[in-house]
Amino acid sequence: MCQLLGMNSSKPAGLGFSFAGFAERGGRTAEHSDGWGIAFHDAAGCHLITDLQASSDSPLAASIRQAPKRARNVVAHIRKATQGRTTPENSHPFTRTLWGKTWSFAHNGDLKEYYPVHTPHYSALGETDSERAFCHLLSALLQRYPRGAPARSDLFAAVADIASEIASYGSFNFILSDGELFFAHCSTALHYVVREYPFRDARLIDCDLAINFSQHNHLDDRMAVIATAPLTTGEAWLAFQRGELKMFVHGAPYTLGNEPISAFSGLPISY
Repeated sequence: MCQLLGMNSSKPAGLGFSFAGFAERGGRTAEHSDGWGIAFHDAAGCHLITDLQASSDSPLAASIRQAPKRARNVVAHIRKATQGRTTPENSHPFTRTLWGKTWSFAHNGDLKEYYPVHTPHYSALGETDSERAFCHLLSALLQRYPRGAPARSDLFAAVADIASEIASYGSFNFILSDGELFFAHCSTALHYVVREYPFRDARLIDCDLAINFSQHNHLDDRMAVIATAPLTTGEAWLAFQRGELKMFVHGAPYTLGNEPISAFSGLPISY
């Protein structure tokens, strides 16, 4: 199946280091060679890039590794097709607009015989179960909250409820962002690490590249990186529980009543 990579940051950040290891799994260190894609959420909106070439051999992926776009939220995907041809319309991430924001979504899994009822608001353009699930998720959110986005706690509960319903059809690991909040749901395997002071040294598992994060960041920098499988050694990656949904805000997991405080500095950071 596919693999996922996501980021939620307190400040605009470049994901070049983590993406370098992730891209190797698209055809070199793993078999996910049916294309890749990445969505960057910054102050100007959501910027989507997809490519049908394996990410390990893609010049476009190489350019992102070398000069990553800075964003507060990133949703990335490398594909091993289970449903749908290798075509642009079947490439992840998928994007749609809800409540005036562009949402991006990527899925790892296989939803058997999943054909939700069509709604007039969102419909799939391609052939994948993933896009159908994304459209159904947004349709269900719009149906519950037609006048606009609810409070974060209510939104989290709604996404958890809808995700549980969809997951009854098969494996449903996904990452999802509206440019401010970041959701990650685990059916089978998903991990995350929070990079913050005191920063660690880390080495990529999939290629010979290491970094000392303390040389690239400020004391108040913080970022959560989410991946199907850990990308580095030297860091404390945490596994999601099966069936678990997490929401990340300002670079850390959101806890009701104990929301992480946003860092207001506009200085860019690098991960």
